[in-house]
Amino acid sequence: MVQITYVDAAGTPRSVQGEIGSTVMETAIRNNVPGIDAECGGACACATCHVYVDPEWEAAVGPAEPMEQDMLDFASDVRPNSRLSCQIRVKPELDGLKVTTPRQQG
Repeated sequence: MVQITYVDAAGTPRSVQGEIGSTVMETAIRNNVPGIDAECGGACACATCHVYVDPEWEAAVGPAEPMEQDMLDFASDVRPNSRLSCQIRVKPELDGLKVTTPRQQG
């Protein structure tokens, strides 16, 4: 298990345990983390699991693949550190990972 901290748009952090091999999105859903809707269930077919990777974790997480980049075009307020949490696989090297959920639109 690794610790992942999700920070909401208001700046409130919430740390949960993520299972190795799952995704950052699956971990959020299992722990009822607000701000990650995952409408497509992790198929990289929407952008409702959009997060901002904390700058100190960008290298460990790695860059988005082309398909993910295409889906990020549908997200609001995309930044250089934007990722779809369904595409970030939980691994031991990510123990302590910190991501922030964008401000909800609507």
